[in-house]
Amino acid sequence: MEIKRYENNGRMSSVVVHNNTLYLSGQVHAEGDVKEQTAGVLSKIETLLEKYNSDKNHILSATIYLKTMDDFADMNSVWDNWTEDGHEPARACVEAKMARECLLVEISVVAATK
Repeated sequence: MEIKRYENNGRMSSVVVHNNTLYLSGQVHAEGDVKEQTAGVLSKIETLLEKYNSDKNHILSATIYLKTMDDFADMNSVWDNWTEDGHEPARACVEAKMARECLLVEISVVAATK
């Protein structure tokens, strides 16, 4: 099967498609508190999924990176309102050192195409 790479910059691709599966790189949103950043990241994810023939209900798994686990409940409050019952993906959430000081959350997902 062919591997297609999109929105690449010489270092990485934002989206890779293989076998009707989309792999999204970690998405970030650098403005606001963890709730605002989470909402911004989820919006970016939705836009990418729709652009490449998927949607949030086709997400198979998500990996969430938090700068501090102290933000776990606030991030989850946004996540829980975004996911739809019956379409919750497999998920992992870990505390991680972020690439930039202002980043509080980063999310990468794997999704099936429609």
